[in-house]
Amino acid sequence: MSDYTVVALDAMGGDNAPGEMIKGAVDALNLNKEVKVILVGKEDVLKKELSSYNYPADRLEIKNATEVIETAEHPVMAIKKKKDSSMVIGLHLVKAGEADAFVSAGNSGALLVGGLGIVGRIRGIERAPFGALIPTKNGVCLLADSGANVDCRSSHLVQFAKMGSIYMEKAIGIKNPKVAIVNNGAEEEKGNALVKETMPLLKECTDINFIGGIESRAIPAGEADVVICDGFVGNAILKTFEGVATTLIDVIKEGLMSTTRSKIGAALALPSLKTTLKAFDSSNYGGAPLLGLNGLVVKTHGSAKANEVKNTIFQCVTFKEQNINELIRDNLIIEKKKED
Repeated sequence: MSDYTVVALDAMGGDNAPGEMIKGAVDALNLNKEVKVILVGKEDVLKKELSSYNYPADRLEIKNATEVIETAEHPVMAIKKKKDSSMVIGLHLVKAGEADAFVSAGNSGALLVGGLGIVGRIRGIERAPFGALIPTKNGVCLLADSGANVDCRSSHLVQFAKMGSIYMEKAIGIKNPKVAIVNNGAEEEKGNALVKETMPLLKECTDINFIGGIESRAIPAGEADVVICDGFVGNAILKTFEGVATTLIDVIKEGLMSTTRSKIGAALALPSLKTTLKAFDSSNYGGAPLLGLNGLVVKTHGSAKANEVKNTIFQCVTFKEQNINELIRDNLIIEKKKED
């Protein structure tokens, strides 16, 4: 593997492909000399789009792919049938060691199926969760699972907690991150069968800082650094969070522009307001990695624009530099030896 962090990018996936994908890749290349990007997609289309940009040509490569997996396609059938799609080719680049990471804004289900089937799970990992970084009052927290596994067992959630802790400490720099499980109350006697079964197992884990249950309203307040749940609950939390954030921003903007007096106030408050709102823009934190695979696979929003693509590429650099996969693998090996 190169000294660079080599990121394969699905240039054809997502609502804004290929334009925003390419712009994000070019921005990343121009800002970070340690990155190399492999754009995967229809070569003639990508070359035409790239012609309007200045970028370091020695660190950008195009890998031709004649097919595209569309958002509405059945995940399993799409991965099986479209062998020459940008997604399948990109995943094979990671499996072959030709890329350190693969990033896609395309079909989430297909990315999950392809990630598991082509890249594969680290031995000992039962399920691979999407770990979405969401902004909070104190910075960010990791929500795992944010949509990969709608049904989970208690052992899966325990692994999510361990992998999430490693990620937040090494990639984000939060020492001894606080781990909580989503519940319908802070009291231990509350919760469904899965939460009640998982809670004592998490309390027994000496390698994580488990603080108990967390209500969803406490997540944006930053009361936990790693929030674990099954993918059904996690995806509902994630989509609600994003919807409320977008609506609040729109309402605030509308209110500030409603009268002459409010417009004057807005002009005075604008610098501080921009800084505050920027902190709650999820595109600044990159995508959601599939934790526990043999290589890094990251899902960005289907509506991702250049800023999110750029930050996701930077996220891949940190993931590689901090040896996240190796740490997860080593942790599970140690865990298995203790059980044996």
